[in-house]
Amino acid sequence: MSRLGSVQRKMPCVFVTEVKAEPSAKREHQVPGGVGCWARARPTLRCGPGALQNKVIEVTFPYITGWVPVEKNSKQYCWHSSVVNYEFGIALVLRHDPDEPGLLEISAVPLSELLEQTLELIGTNINGNPYGLGSKKYPLHFLIPHGAFQVRNLPALKHNDLLSWFEDCREGKIEGIVWHCGDGCLIKVHRHHLGLCWPLPDTYMNSKPVIVNMNLNKYDCAFDNECLFNQFLKIDKQKFDRLKDIMLDV
Repeated sequence: MSRLGSVQRKMPCVFVTEVKAEPSAKREHQVPGGVGCWARARPTLRCGPGALQNKVIEVTFPYITGWVPVEKNSKQYCWHSSVVNYEFGIALVLRHDPDEPGLLEISAVPLSELLEQTLELIGTNINGNPYGLGSKKYPLHFLIPHGAFQVRNLPALKHNDLLSWFEDCREGKIEGIVWHCGDGCLIKVHRHHLGLCWPLPDTYMNSKPVIVNMNLNKYDCAFDNECLFNQFLKIDKQKFDRLKDIMLDV
């Protein structure tokens, strides 16, 4: 068998993921307090440039999805823990403003409202910061619930239609699309699967105005001066033209 090269080339592909409702003995007791932050999945890898044209090679294999334990004193996952406050049971979340379409909202959301959901961390020190958030001196992070941003003008599931949508449509200036199927499967198409570049200079999400609405009146909160929640409280109720305009230098 020939030696594998040190550099691997990504193949255009589609991932079909089925989340199994089964415990993982491997992760048992790993997270103190019983917070379940790991999920086990068994995806089917559909490979090759023809994957979106019904020419599919299927390989099923065990896989653990990219969840991480969010612990208060974890140095490895410090940016994840920076957006969660266990004392008050809240998390910093980006989603659509419930009262104004087209407006994004950053708010402190009770953890009880996030049950049975998956969320993804974005920000200054995550995945190369494709949205240009924060700065090295004042890093900025928050969570986005999966499925919170729906595609309105959905392209057909054909290679050329998807390619045109990502390249020519304003709504297509995003990292990828996840189809939520009726049988529970999730199908993801990333720009890289189509040979397209990511990150982009201007993303669709960065074209929307955003408001900070912490909603902490019902809490008797006394945050540390340096914590992210306290920094957002200093700019509470302020509105910005886009996400990258938020600078925590106050």
